[in-house]
Amino acid sequence: MEISATGRLEVRITAADVGKRVSIRRLSEPGAPGEKFTDTVGVLTSWDHGVLLITRKSGETVQIAESSLVAGKVVPAAPARRRGPAATYEELARVAARAWRPVESERLGDWELRAAAGFTRRANSVLPLGDPGLPLDAALDAVRRWYGERGLPAYIQTATGAEGTQETLCAELERRGWVREVSAELWIGALAPVADRAEGSGVVLSRTADEAWLARYQRKGVSEVALKVLGSGPSVWFATVPGEGGVPAAIGRCVVDGRWASFAAVEVDPALRRRGLATTVLAALAGRALDEGASAAWLQVETGNDAARALYAGMGFGPHHAYHHYRAPEPGDGGHPRPSPAEPEPRSPRNSGAGPS
Repeated sequence: MEISATGRLEVRITAADVGKRVSIRRLSEPGAPGEKFTDTVGVLTSWDHGVLLITRKSGETVQIAESSLVAGKVVPAAPARRRGPAATYEELARVAARAWRPVESERLGDWELRAAAGFTRRANSVLPLGDPGLPLDAALDAVRRWYGERGLPAYIQTATGAEGTQETLCAELERRGWVREVSAELWIGALAPVADRAEGSGVVLSRTADEAWLARYQRKGVSEVALKVLGSGPSVWFATVPGEGGVPAAIGRCVVDGRWASFAAVEVDPALRRRGLATTVLAALAGRALDEGASAAWLQVETGNDAARALYAGMGFGPHHAYHHYRAPEPGDGGHPRPSPAEPEPRSPRNSGAGPS
């Protein structure tokens, strides 16, 4: 908090600081006996009519009355990372997009509109990196038309919690009634420590997802479009640990892209969990990625998947930013999210969690 030379707390932010990362202290219960304070850190996304909106790293928006402010200041755009590879949000967003390509895309200024017949939100959402070249409302109308022509709900993928992320866009979407349906985190870490966990072999690596691999994959009835998305990326590898009855004990997917390797679709037979199979799959894929010159890794994990988060933290991964999928409002929404008709809700395996929708 800002403290003046006289020792008094001061509010050193104004409406001109919208878009900056701030730290504020406010009265929890204005007017109540015995002052109680609450501290909030995040991006100041608006300051209108005596009300501030702060978007936290998680994407949560906090509404604060100007009259309750006790202290406030602008703080660095993002906290320094203590471990792991250095990376910007934009670099990771572009690498992640190349690892999960749609079958159709179109540019709207600096935004990329992506579609893949509804197979996962990642391949059926807008990636808004920059200026759409139109006023926001006109751009959103164009997005809705484009997805409507394809019989798909309109989604925009945003991010929060790192320098260059889109807290302001999130606030603008929420102001217009767009519904946040899915939030997860992108984690990064060094690749070599993952490969060092390899114990023996037993993992079969392939360039294609064969019938056995698909038999373990959580999304049943995979279509031709889905196979194209799964096979997309600069250098794609599928890992299989053979199991009984032709169904693998565990599987995983990796895309190597320059210095980065991504891990996704890591799934283990429920009857064989807690035996290190997820680690075995990741280590085998990491070893192949190292052979191709990669040195860093990223993956996506749902915020509520405690088992996955513990596994990845133990491997040296840590969160870089949160990302979210906003759906355009539909008649009858009432402001409440509901499952997309174009795909099932994501189901992350409790052992891994790599690769939510």
